[in-house]
Amino acid sequence: MNRYDIIIIGAGASGLMCASFLRRSLNVLFIDANPKIAQKIKISGGGKCNITNLHVNSKNYVGDEKFISQTLKEFDNKALVAYLQKQNLPLVLRKKQFYFCKNSSQEIIDILKKNTSWCKFALSHKVKTVIKNENGFLIQTDKAKFQSDKVIVASGGASFPSLGASDIALKIASDLDISYTSFKPALVGLTVQKEQFWMKNLSGISIDVAIKVEDKTIKGSLLFAHKGISGPSVLNSSLYWKKGLIEVDFLPYENLFSLLKKGGKKQLSSVLPLPKRFVKEFLAHLHLEDKSVSKLTQEEKETLTLIHRYRFAPAGNFGFSKAEVSLGGVDIKELQDDFEVRKIPSLYFIGEAVDVVGELGGYNFQWAFSSGVKCARSISQNLK
Repeated sequence: MNRYDIIIIGAGASGLMCASFLRRSLNVLFIDANPKIAQKIKISGGGKCNITNLHVNSKNYVGDEKFISQTLKEFDNKALVAYLQKQNLPLVLRKKQFYFCKNSSQEIIDILKKNTSWCKFALSHKVKTVIKNENGFLIQTDKAKFQSDKVIVASGGASFPSLGASDIALKIASDLDISYTSFKPALVGLTVQKEQFWMKNLSGISIDVAIKVEDKTIKGSLLFAHKGISGPSVLNSSLYWKKGLIEVDFLPYENLFSLLKKGGKKQLSSVLPLPKRFVKEFLAHLHLEDKSVSKLTQEEKETLTLIHRYRFAPAGNFGFSKAEVSLGGVDIKELQDDFEVRKIPSLYFIGEAVDVVGELGGYNFQWAFSSGVKCARSISQNLK
């Protein structure tokens, strides 16, 4: 049975970045269920990987704000961009905010691969158990056993099961009596109740909206889909929605009564600056006729104000297969500032395995990279 200084479970963003900052003198092994590394990075951002964001702070995340802030400061978005530029990675800034690989996500994968080329890899190995023993940790996979002084769990969440994602991080936590919150799909589309089935008739149409959920107002694009609603505004709203009502403003940048004043004899579907298919379905749902604005009664106008405050309770979400990330993970209170488990020294949880999740727009990769670097630096410093 081979023995290692460190075993990293998961060859994804957080694990690979972590190893990139470890001392090269260490004997490090990666264990991953996939036959290739960085499979989630590969498909992310339409194959170009939204690496980070021009504006990043703890407010962009759900989780322990102080812990998140401290981690981001260790290796923030500016440090990440500078690091990747030193590695000659061409970055593109889209919409003055989102950093992507210029050509393909393979570009950042190649950098991570080069910077971890000194490590060993046990790919296509599914971890079954991690046992703490007198010699450190015994890791049992479906193919072999490995012994290690330290273990870093960087196995991510349960989204994208087709890429081998699982809740192995939580199983390890459970076996070792470490508190955690079960994974739930996040950054995911929302399904609708029967009363909102009219939305399914609009599949493929996208409009700009403002969504109120909990104490948040989230603006952005909403995409009508066969299962319900999706798009950036909905995906971000899914982070905060637990159950109950959400409120959608389908005209966040207009005033309904101002538009009606100018409408005159024009049909409603022509006056409202929205796709006609949407207007017709929305009017039908409200039992209103698409007629001349001049013929609208005051009562009908009041009913129309629902376009600014349409409330409904989603039925659920699209599930892990459609979720960008997972909400939940190991409880922050179980971890030191460097992600080491308080009651089990030399065991670490980083990245999406921790109960922190970011909004859409590069925030989750930033968290993966920041947590990986902070963990690695602490380990390297303590070896001095």
